[in-house]
Amino acid sequence: MNEQVTNVRPAATDDFFNRARARLKLEVPPALTDPSAQGARGDLDLNPEMWRRAGVRATKPAAVLVPVIDRADPTILLTLRTAELASHAGQVAFPGGKIDPTDESPVAAALREAEEETGLAPNLIEPIGYLDLYLTFSGFRILPTVARVEPDFTLSLNPREVVETFEVPLAFVMTPDNHQRKTRDWNGLQRDYYAIPFENRYIWGITAGILRNLYDRVYAA
Repeated sequence: MNEQVTNVRPAATDDFFNRARARLKLEVPPALTDPSAQGARGDLDLNPEMWRRAGVRATKPAAVLVPVIDRADPTILLTLRTAELASHAGQVAFPGGKIDPTDESPVAAALREAEEETGLAPNLIEPIGYLDLYLTFSGFRILPTVARVEPDFTLSLNPREVVETFEVPLAFVMTPDNHQRKTRDWNGLQRDYYAIPFENRYIWGITAGILRNLYDRVYAA
C-alpha cells in the first residue's frame, strides 16, 4: 500500500485558523481519563480487530501540542526525539508528554511540555481546540491541542529529550495524497499505520495519525 507523494495543495491553508476555530473546542472529553467512555480514536482506527486480539489497553493520559506557526505559508513545528527516551525514541513527534497531577488542564500540560522540550514560550501560543483523543498501542491516551504560534520565536532545546526541531508546510501535511498507509509487524501481528514522508524526514505512526485526524477535523468534516 505504498502511495506516491503528489498534489501539494497550498490553498488548503488559506483559511486554516478560521476553520479550526469553527470546528474545534477546548472541551476535555470524558474518555481522556475514563476508558469506558466513547469518543476515542487513534492507532485502533486502522486496526480495530487487531487492537482486540492484542489485548492492548491505553491507560496513561497525555497531551501534545500541534503548533501551527502563523507564517505567510503556515507550517507545523515538529521535534526529533533523542534515542535515549523510554518511549518513541528517535522518532518525529509533537512536543508533549504525560499529564501531571499539577497540570490544570491538557492545554496546560501541552504548553508546559512544549516549553520544557523546546523552549517555546507560552505567551506566543494561542490554543484553539482539541482534536480527537488518540489511543496508542504503547498505552497512552493522547489529547492533541491545536494552537496558533506567533512566528517570531526563539527555541532552546532540552538535549535530553529533543535532538532537533523542524517545520513542515501545513499545505503538505493537509494534502491527503501525501498520507501513505503502511503495514508492519507488531508482536507477531500485522499492523497498519499512516506515514507522511517529507524531504529527508519520516513522519509516521502516532504523529502521522494525529496529522490525519487534523485533516479530518478541519477539512473533511
